[in-house]
Amino acid sequence: MDPRIVLPAVTSVLALVFAVALFDQWRERRGGFQLIWAFGMLFYGVGAGSEALGAFSGWNELLYRTWYLTGAVWTAGWLGLGTAFLLGRTRFGYSFALCLFLAGLFTFLVRNKPEYQGAGTLPLLYFIVAGVLALAVAVETYFSNERWPLLAAGAVVGATALSLVLMVTTTVAAPGYALDPATGAPIATLLPPELRLLTPFLNITGAFALILGAIFSTYVFMPKRRVLAYSLDPNQPGDQFLFNLLIAPVAIAVNLVASLPGAARALVAGRLHSRVPATILIAVGAFVATLGDTLNRFGMTDWFQLGKFLGVLFLFVGFLVSIEVFREIRIPFTSVRLGGARHESV
Repeated sequence: MDPRIVLPAVTSVLALVFAVALFDQWRERRGGFQLIWAFGMLFYGVGAGSEALGAFSGWNELLYRTWYLTGAVWTAGWLGLGTAFLLGRTRFGYSFALCLFLAGLFTFLVRNKPEYQGAGTLPLLYFIVAGVLALAVAVETYFSNERWPLLAAGAVVGATALSLVLMVTTTVAAPGYALDPATGAPIATLLPPELRLLTPFLNITGAFALILGAIFSTYVFMPKRRVLAYSLDPNQPGDQFLFNLLIAPVAIAVNLVASLPGAARALVAGRLHSRVPATILIAVGAFVATLGDTLNRFGMTDWFQLGKFLGVLFLFVGFLVSIEVFREIRIPFTSVRLGGARHESV
């Protein structure tokens, strides 16, 4: 069978199964992050399914619009937002604020590329909005307010709503879709620049948040060796806090690498918390999916489908490994248990 049909079809089925499992867990445990991730995986599955249907029976305008909104625009943003709600009680808000700022900066810097000609002042507006929201998230995090994920939600939901409005009001030139002539993969060349600029805005924010959130969780739950000290205590003098804030990413990276031998020994001894291998798998999945999407945007569509499949596979396995998300395995929406609950110390 044609891999252009099989690979996205399998990716779609896996993502949709994942979405159902997440929604079932939310129904039982009412964790906001689970519901948000469920939406993200639903979009992932619909986007991949659109690609499979397009390759199997031919593309049309409705399928093309659905593919772009769900797969190219919404997926990463909603998965990253789920990570924000999962880590809402931590200092991860600083990282999310950085993701927002970088997304806004990127949309501004690429404004002069040929594919974004005609966007006018929108790149500047996106940058200003991203900067204001990033500052607000950082301030809320500084004061230890757990409301910063709501600001993150404002950014993602707002961009999602705007993309939907822009898509509905956009006229797509005949034949209503565009494909890479070499691979047959869909490309966004027919869509207006103001809509296409929302893709990096949501994708950079979401993908970076998902990857950094997974790395942050790995660091939190692994046995640590602190080679470089830092503190994000807001009660310290302002200049000292800013210095610690600047060195925190370096300190965490160095400490994480220094802690790997101890984590390996804990794994062999069976004492390693399940969140460590789980979040490593999640980080790998998010990176692979992001890499495939990035290559696609640079015209290298050959590895796009494989990247999406491997991405959702690593993400799904990572969540299944994690006791924090699946304390027990059961058939969704039933009481049939496939495995008993696990217990381990945090």
